[in-house]
Amino acid sequence: MIGTEFLPGFGLGNQLFVYAAARALALDKGYEFGVCHPEFLAKNMHSDCGMYFMDIDMGREITDEDKARMKRFDDADDRLYLGNSVHDLTHGAYVSGASPDFFRIEDDTLLYGNLQSELYFRNHMEDLKEWFKVRPEYESFEYTADDLCVIHMRCGDYENSPELWLDRSYWLMGIARMKEINPAMRFIIITDRVDSAHKILPEYKAIRGDLGEDYVTLKNARYLLLGNSSFPVFPALTSETLRLAIAPKYWARHNVSDGYWASEQNIYSCFQYMDKKGKLSTAAQCRSELKAYKESSPVYAGLNRRPGKVLHAARMARAKTLYGLYFSRKVIRSLERRTGIIKSWQDTDE
Repeated sequence: MIGTEFLPGFGLGNQLFVYAAARALALDKGYEFGVCHPEFLAKNMHSDCGMYFMDIDMGREITDEDKARMKRFDDADDRLYLGNSVHDLTHGAYVSGASPDFFRIEDDTLLYGNLQSELYFRNHMEDLKEWFKVRPEYESFEYTADDLCVIHMRCGDYENSPELWLDRSYWLMGIARMKEINPAMRFIIITDRVDSAHKILPEYKAIRGDLGEDYVTLKNARYLLLGNSSFPVFPALTSETLRLAIAPKYWARHNVSDGYWASEQNIYSCFQYMDKKGKLSTAAQCRSELKAYKESSPVYAGLNRRPGKVLHAARMARAKTLYGLYFSRKVIRSLERRTGIIKSWQDTDE
């Protein structure tokens, strides 16, 4: 038996990743598959409606008694402590790639953690379309058109995070890339906060559907301009209509990275990634660039990168000194003035 647990509060994107990783591994190893607490699927801070628009096979339900006797696998948790925000100084920026230990998991194990690497389910890319097949009565092609790009803008919980938040310049550069394909391209925004989306791109219509409507809109779009959210990944991976999807290069650290990814797991073959100057790179190019960065970076060389281990407190001071190679005090002061989040240089050590 290989399985996973749906934890309360996890977003649908995160849940689909742990499901796909666990089910793919079980199939690859010839083990039974199951889920602990399937009732939490699609129930979180964004939606409490449950999984009504797909019939997802949960395998065998894993009870709490089963859970108590099963082994536990935790995905890699490697972090860089950099001076981009209070979060990254305190908790670190999550940068992990696929854990090599994943492929050595034994029978009778529950999987936990990020589990968002495409490598974890690479043998089952076509199977994903069946695993996450939308029920016919919820399918819609209302926003499927050759001259329409769907923008997915996550606002709510990102608005107070300068390292995560994508400002107007990112969206305008993505719009420009789409108009290179079709100068008459139209745009519609799918978002969790219509009011916030209107502040960023007031010239385009923004809508918020329910969970299934938004998922289907993304899945059936021909063109996607995405933020750094896990929610659109499986709609894109399972799409039969998608022609181009643009996502932010360096994913959750698009605004501040000089070459590292947060995280490396979020490089997907179905996306092209746009940097801060509007240049597009394929997934293969991104992986190649990251490999070179990691080989030359003193930050990566100085970190304890054991899979499944967070950089411990004894090494944190060393990591803090290394970030100075990449982010000057001038940059930190600029963040202070712009965001008010880092109050002073001395505050970063508290």
